[in-house]
Amino acid sequence: MRKLLASLAFTIGAVGVAHADLEADADPAAGRELAQPCAACHGQNGISSASSFPHLAGQNMTYTAKQIMDIRDGNRVVPEMVGQVDDFSDEDAWDVAAFYAEQDPHVGQADADEEALMRGQELYRAGDMTKGIPACAACHGPTGAGINTAVYPALSGQFPAYTVSTLQDFASGERANDPNNMMADIAAKMSDADMQAVANYIYGLH
Repeated sequence: MRKLLASLAFTIGAVGVAHADLEADADPAAGRELAQPCAACHGQNGISSASSFPHLAGQNMTYTAKQIMDIRDGNRVVPEMVGQVDDFSDEDAWDVAAFYAEQDPHVGQADADEEALMRGQELYRAGDMTKGIPACAACHGPTGAGINTAVYPALSGQFPAYTVSTLQDFASGERANDPNNMMADIAAKMSDADMQAVANYIYGLH
């Protein structure tokens, strides 16, 4: 048992070292070349023109790299991405992530409806304890910049339609590649109105 635990600890440590090495050695210039086909949906510099596709500009490296590898490995199913990253190595994923991380993020403007803004702000800043919904800011930061070291994505400026769609996918279980099913648990407690309100608030957050 001790040998097994020691071996497991060594393996986990090795994975962590490999992750750190790939992040440290990521090449944005190589990533720019690899990302050329991505421009059709995500824009030349990671700012999409269609609300069904997320902005990638300014996104945290760890998050983007994880999503690329999860899609490649079948841990996240995105029909539009079928075949797009099948041949990517881990290094390729980190290079593309590094390229997008260097781009200026999109800055949106929330709908000015006062009631919706207040509800969105409440959910983002404080959560809703009556529903068991924690504050989004706890993981995604006060300005929506996320936490790179924890693989929590930046949210600010993201299309409301995409944010709502993502929350719905988590709530339904269609998407399940979040750490410890945290987002699935949170999204399942949110009403459609809650999702719309917080997505609108996030769009104007920066």
